[in-house]
Amino acid sequence: MHRTGELYEQYRTMEQQRETASLGMWVFLSTEVLFFGGLFMTYTLNRSTYPDIFAQASRSINLWLGAINTVVLIASSLTMALSVWASQVGKTKLLTICLIATLILGSVFIGIKGVEYHEKYVEHHIPGWNFNFEPGAAAATNAHAQLFFSLYFGMTGLHALHMIVGAGLLIWLIKESLRGRFTPEYNTPVENIGLYWHFVDIVWIFLFPLLYLIDRH
Repeated sequence: MHRTGELYEQYRTMEQQRETASLGMWVFLSTEVLFFGGLFMTYTLNRSTYPDIFAQASRSINLWLGAINTVVLIASSLTMALSVWASQVGKTKLLTICLIATLILGSVFIGIKGVEYHEKYVEHHIPGWNFNFEPGAAAATNAHAQLFFSLYFGMTGLHALHMIVGAGLLIWLIKESLRGRFTPEYNTPVENIGLYWHFVDIVWIFLFPLLYLIDRH
């Protein structure tokens, strides 16, 4: 596609191009809200139907790993925000450093989540033929616990997939920042990927209390 600098031919000005890209990202994030919203609604309805077993299943999840991951994601939001600021003021070196820091923190999150999933595998808490939440318990108890873990893996797995996509986007941003592509006049990709990253972090802020903090007392 023909470009004059970073301005694509279908746009008249850089400002028009930036606003159009931002609008597209907000529309995309709106569809993501609806997507995750359906999962949150499904979880809420089932939790209200089976509150006791959902609370018991929640207490079997490693709270400390979830809490550490929450801190990691909050820190990654900070470094991502600094990346956007650095691109806006032309601090190219700081931009690259903050993007790399964000990628590292995101990788730490995914690694911790892998450890958590392994724990559930060892405990036979992955829904399927080998699922066994409470040996000797009534079939209904294990069935309702399996419903909780189906939602747990579905919601956290989908979130982790978004994190992996975000990590791929960050790698691309880092490569482009090293080439000096982003300037105060053109930093739209950094801003839009920053919005995506913040959205994924916000989703986790809702997932953590819903899945990890049910009746912990």
